[in-house]
Amino acid sequence: MTITVFRQFLREALFKLGKRIEIWQSPSGRMNWKCAKQASPGNLQDVEDELGGQIDSSPMIMAVKISAKASEARSVGVCFADASVRELGVSEFLDNDLYSNFEALLIQLGVRECLIQVDKSDKSDKEKDPELAKLRQIIDNCGVAIAERPAGDFGTRDIEQDLARLLKDEKSTAMLPQTDLKLAMGSASCLIKYIGALQDASNFGQYHLYQHDLAHYMKLDAAALKALNLMPGPRDGSKTMSIFGILNHCKTPVGSRLLAQWLKQPLMSRDEIEKRQQLVEAFYSDTELRQTMQEEHLRSVPDLYRLAKRFQRNKANLEDVVRAYQVVIRLPGFIGTLEGVMDEFYKDPLDAAYTNKLRDLSDSLGRLQDMVEQTVDLDALDRHEYIIKPEYDQSLRIIRKKLDKLDHDIRQEFLDAASDLGQEPDKKIFLETNHKVHGVCMRLTRTEAGCIRNRSGYQECSTQKNGVYFTTKKLQSYRREYDQLSQNYNRTQSGLVGEVVQVAASYCPVLERLAGVLAHLDVIVSLSHAAVHAPQAYVRPKMHARGEGQTKLIGARHPCMELQDDVQFITNDVDLARDSSSFLIITGPNMGGKSTYIRQAGVIALMAQVGSFVPCAEAELTIFDSILARVGASDSQLKGVSTFMAEMLETANILKSATKESFIIIDELGRGTSTYDGFGLAWAISEHIVREIGCFAMFATHFHELTALADQHPQVRNMHVTAHIGGGAKDGGDEAKREVTLLYKVEPGICDQSFGIHVAELVRFPDKVVRMAKRKADELEDFTTKHEDLGVSYSTQDMEEGSAMLKSVLVKWKEAVESDGLTSQEEKVAKLKELVAGDAKLLANPFFQSVKAL
Repeated sequence: MTITVFRQFLREALFKLGKRIEIWQSPSGRMNWKCAKQASPGNLQDVEDELGGQIDSSPMIMAVKISAKASEARSVGVCFADASVRELGVSEFLDNDLYSNFEALLIQLGVRECLIQVDKSDKSDKEKDPELAKLRQIIDNCGVAIAERPAGDFGTRDIEQDLARLLKDEKSTAMLPQTDLKLAMGSASCLIKYIGALQDASNFGQYHLYQHDLAHYMKLDAAALKALNLMPGPRDGSKTMSIFGILNHCKTPVGSRLLAQWLKQPLMSRDEIEKRQQLVEAFYSDTELRQTMQEEHLRSVPDLYRLAKRFQRNKANLEDVVRAYQVVIRLPGFIGTLEGVMDEFYKDPLDAAYTNKLRDLSDSLGRLQDMVEQTVDLDALDRHEYIIKPEYDQSLRIIRKKLDKLDHDIRQEFLDAASDLGQEPDKKIFLETNHKVHGVCMRLTRTEAGCIRNRSGYQECSTQKNGVYFTTKKLQSYRREYDQLSQNYNRTQSGLVGEVVQVAASYCPVLERLAGVLAHLDVIVSLSHAAVHAPQAYVRPKMHARGEGQTKLIGARHPCMELQDDVQFITNDVDLARDSSSFLIITGPNMGGKSTYIRQAGVIALMAQVGSFVPCAEAELTIFDSILARVGASDSQLKGVSTFMAEMLETANILKSATKESFIIIDELGRGTSTYDGFGLAWAISEHIVREIGCFAMFATHFHELTALADQHPQVRNMHVTAHIGGGAKDGGDEAKREVTLLYKVEPGICDQSFGIHVAELVRFPDKVVRMAKRKADELEDFTTKHEDLGVSYSTQDMEEGSAMLKSVLVKWKEAVESDGLTSQEEKVAKLKELVAGDAKLLANPFFQSVKAL
C-alpha cells in the first residue's frame, strides 16, 4: 500500500481501535520474515516516523497489579511511563471495591494502554477472578486499550538490577523508598519488559523514577469526562464540541499535549491555581504581548520533545541539529518581548515563570549555537540542503572547489547548447541539475522539441508532460564526475556530521527543559486567547481555600454551547452556600435547560482549577477534590450492561468516593426502572448526600415529589427552569390549546409540570396520539393530584389523627345501621352525615377536609 494509506491505517488501528501492531519484513526476499517493528497505543517508539509526527497527546502506558485479599483492603500498584520522555512513575494506593481511585488515575494521566495480568483460570467463567474482571471493565470504560501479560512478567525478582541499569544514579536503587512498594515494583518490571527498555542500550542510565501522588490533583472519573465534554470524542466534528477544543489555541505540539494533561489534572492547591491565573491575566490584559508571542515566537517552535527523543535514540541527522539551532536563535526574541512588559504587577510572575528560566537556558545553549554557526553551511539551507561548511575541513574544501568549477562548466555547456539550437535559455530551454533518473540534463518545452531531431550531437533521454529531456556527450561526462565528487563529499562529511550530531545530542536535557518552559508558556497564552476571544470575555474567578467559602457564579454560561451557531445563550446564576443551599434540586420542563445548567457549573469549576478564566460575569469558587457526574444514558448496552445498571454503577461509584469537598452533578436519576422504584432510589440517594456526605451537589429531576426534601433539610434549595404558558380556549372550543414557551431561565421555587406531551407536540406526533396521551395523563392525575388546587394542606400527624377519627366514626355508623335496622340507601347516608356533623374535632381536621373535598 502507499505510504499515505499505510499512515492512515496505522492511525486508525492504534488510536481509534486500540490494537497492537507488528510490522514484518523479509530482508533478503526469501520468505524468511522477521518482526522488524512493534507498536501499541501506549508505545509508539518504533513507528513515530511512519506516523508522521502528528500525535496529539503523549502516549502513556501503564501496568497495574492488584492484591485483593479478603482480610485487607484492596491495594493497587501501578507503574506508568510516557515512552517519549524517559521517566517511570510509580504509585501505590488503597482503593474501594469499585476501584474509583484507579479510575481517577487513568484519567489524570490520560493513559492509552494498560497492561494487566492474564486470567489464569480459563477453565470456566465461574472461577475467573472477579477483581480482574472489574479492572478490565473500568479500563474499558475509560476507552483504554488492554494488553494482557502473563503473571510471571509481574514478578519482582530482577527489578532491582533492571532499575539499577536504567536509572541515572545506580547506587541508590536499593535505598530508594519506592522499592518498598512491592505491587508497584511488580508493575514496573512488567512495563520495562513490555516497552523493551532494556534492549536499547541508549536507555541505560537515562531514566528518572518518581512517585505520583493522587491527591495533588482533582479526581475525575470516566462519567465526569463524558458529562463535561472534556476531550474531543472520535465522532466530534467541530472544535467547539469539547472544552479542549475551545481552549486549545496552542501553536506548538508540546503545548497541546500539556493542555490535555492540565485538563485531566486540575490543581488542588490554591497558590498554584492563583499563580497560573496571574500569568493568564498578564497575557489577557496585554494584547500586544499575547499576539507577538503567538504569531511571531511560538508559531515557529518545533516539537522539541520529539527532537530530543531523536537525539537520544541516535536517529538524528544534520537537519535536526539545524532545527534545534533555529529554536536557540529565537530565544533572545522571546526574552526581549517578555522584558518589554512594564507593569510591575505582572513582571515578577512572568520573570519567575519564563524570563529567568529562558535566560539560563539561552546561556547554556549558546555553545550549541556557536558550534552550528561554525560548522553548518547555513546558506545552503535555502536550497534545503543540510551540509557542513567546506571551510571547516581541508579535504572538504578541495572537493568543494572542484564541484564549484564543474557547476560552472555545466552551466557553460548549457548556454552553448542553447545558442547552438537558437533557443532562449531558461524560457524555452532549461537546465535540470537533479532529475530523478537522468541526473544532470537539459529540457526543451514540447512545442520546441523539433529542433533537436536529427541532430547528431544531442541524445534524447525521455519525453514527459513538461517537455523533452536530452543531453550531450560532454554533459554526460560532467555528470559522472559530479556524481563521484558528490559521493566523496558526502563520505568525508558524514564523519563530521556524526561528530556534530553527537555534540548536539549532549544538549538533550537542556532542550527538554526548554520544551517544558515553552509548552507552559504556550498553554498560558492559549488560555488567555480563549478568554479574550469568547463571545463575551471570560473573567478571573476568586478562589477560596479547600473546605472554606461558597461557590457563587453570576451570569454563568456553558463555554461550548455559547459558541454554537444561532445560539443566543441565556445566562444563569449558580449559588451554592454551605448551610443554606448546598444541594440544589432543579425541576422543570424537558428541553428547558436543566442539564446545561448543572453541567456548566461542573465545567466552570474544572476550568477554574486548571487555572483558566471562566465564562461568567463574576465568579468565586471553593476548591473541589473531585467532580462526580451521573449524566445521560451512555452506550453501555454494547458492553452488555443495561442502561439502568450503568446508571446504578456510576451512582454507586459516586456514593463510595465522594467526600465533604466533592462536587456531585446528577441528571435524572432512576429513570430506567418503574416510577416508584426510581423515586425511592432518587430520594434515598439525595438524602444520603445531604446527611452523610454533606458536599455540594446539583440534582436535575422530573420527580416533582423530590422537592419535599427542602422542607426537611435546610441546606436543600429548590430551583426550576421557567416556561411561559400562553394561549387558552379557542372559539369556545373545549380543547384548550396551550402554547408553551421555554425561557431557559433558572429561578428559585418548584415547577410541577414536565410538559413531556408538549415536546411530543413540537416534534409533530399524530394528533390522535397526542390527544390520547393527554387523556391518559389526566386520568392518572385524577387518581392522584388533580384536586390539589383546593388548597388544603395537611401534615403526616394530621393524616394519622384524621384516619383514626374517621375509622371510629365509620365503626359507630356500622353499629348504628345494624342496631336500627336501616335498609334504604338514603337512610344510611343520612345517618352517616348526622354522625359526622356531630363530631366537631373530626370536622376541624385538615386531612378530613381534603377527603371531604373529594
